[in-house]
Amino acid sequence: MTEGPSSTTPAGSDRPPQIDTTRTHSARIWNYWMGGKDHYPIDRTAGDQVAASFPEIVDLARTSREFLVRVVTHLAGEAGIRQFLDIGTGMPTANNTHEVAQAAAPECRVVYVDNDPLVLAHARALLVGTPEGATDYLDADLRDPDAILSRAAETLDFDQPVALMLMGVLGHVPDGEVLPIVRRLVDALPSGSYLASYDGANTSEAYNEAIEVGNKQGDVPYLLRSPEDIAARFEGLELLEPGVVPCPLWRPYPLEVGARRGLDQYGGVARKP
Repeated sequence: MTEGPSSTTPAGSDRPPQIDTTRTHSARIWNYWMGGKDHYPIDRTAGDQVAASFPEIVDLARTSREFLVRVVTHLAGEAGIRQFLDIGTGMPTANNTHEVAQAAAPECRVVYVDNDPLVLAHARALLVGTPEGATDYLDADLRDPDAILSRAAETLDFDQPVALMLMGVLGHVPDGEVLPIVRRLVDALPSGSYLASYDGANTSEAYNEAIEVGNKQGDVPYLLRSPEDIAARFEGLELLEPGVVPCPLWRPYPLEVGARRGLDQYGGVARKP
């Protein structure tokens, strides 16, 4: 159970999002764990049930956002990236990609992609960027990368480097489909672009059991994979140090050093040569 796409409204539909508050929803539960405000009693109940058996799930949620902040800060600040394609946005909360990127460089252009009606309802109202840059939201499915690339090109210039963000979303994609999707997206990016990605790893029996419980009562199954499987999506790219590691160990800020929590999610950043 993590940030990622799910949908009951066809991509591109003009119908208002239909939000069912009588069923749990992974994006709302994740938002609850992260300390957000966009969730309902049924989501809090489900979140508390998972946290009761695996309290570290709250750390996983929050350290994943800390990972995103450090990655985007590096890419927009040190690497000079000015375009971001963030697929599997999840619920808007604090320190979203556009906020972090445009704080470093106001001219950054950010395109968010998700196909979840709840995310859609919130994103259009909350994801407002700087006047110097651009912030857009696409209602599209990760499993249709060609459609994403075509529509994202209305905001992003694919002749210039782009940071492709796949944060906690590929766990919702079935085995056998992950690498073809990643390859198609990366192939469309010019040299000097980056892939940044993390997902939950099957490195803890307690986490495995918690996800199994969450999958039974959630809306979209989430698959934990080995660190090696997560690393495979970076093949052919130039991995930045320290490689594919637990999210809290990827270039932690000084105050975060030694905070060994939320270690069952692995992520990395790599440059396309």
